[in-house]
Amino acid sequence: MVLPRTPSFRLDGKRALVTGGTRGIGLGASVALAEAGAYVTVAARTAEDVTRVVNEMAEAGLAAEGVAIDITDTDAVADFIAEADPFQILVNSAGTARHSEFVAATETDYRAVMDLNLAATIFVSQAVVRRLLATGQGGSIINISSQMGHVSGPRRSIYAASKHAVEGLTKGMAIELGASNIRVNTVCPTFIETELTEKSLSDPEFRAWVLSKIKLGRLGRVEDIMGPIVFLASDAAALVTGTSLLVDGGWTAE
Repeated sequence: MVLPRTPSFRLDGKRALVTGGTRGIGLGASVALAEAGAYVTVAARTAEDVTRVVNEMAEAGLAAEGVAIDITDTDAVADFIAEADPFQILVNSAGTARHSEFVAATETDYRAVMDLNLAATIFVSQAVVRRLLATGQGGSIINISSQMGHVSGPRRSIYAASKHAVEGLTKGMAIELGASNIRVNTVCPTFIETELTEKSLSDPEFRAWVLSKIKLGRLGRVEDIMGPIVFLASDAAALVTGTSLLVDGGWTAE
């Protein structure tokens, strides 16, 4: 009998692009992919943040470069990706939230959330996929969604709408791109302690409600997302596409 061998979680020789790669989950993704052997391009709007993260990664012995770019600028993104070597891994991590009661939400709030959470995910992915198709390469696209792409919560109607849309987008992309060996999945975290969630979680009543929903009884940490991202990027997930990896501590189990 020939024993099966576990597929590799290593990413050596792969190029990865991480949007929103200087903070929170995006920073975790940048570090995790580099630790697994990928050459990571850290993309974010603020040049100083990009330089700082790339330098700190280099000091840790991790291979990375950076680009300061507004990923909602579709033309700039398309030009950058067209001129770069193809990225076999893309993590769409850049995102935002503007929480309010539904009746108080404004068109400005809606457009800010949808332009970054949905439109940027669409057009960054499109540019990366075009390069992969042109060069006949497979790849893995990981969209950072949310448990709010499967449920919702108070003061989160627009944010939840954007993440539900990302879930639908991911399934559609997976259907179209599977024949080209391009896999597309989402990671759906619960509340992770980052700058994005700090304000909401500073409200004791809201924090208690969140913890009451998480069956493991604690908030998430960036480190909780790093392993799932490496898994989905690697050959260990070679047959995984069009699905959601819920890292929610059991929130959506009921």
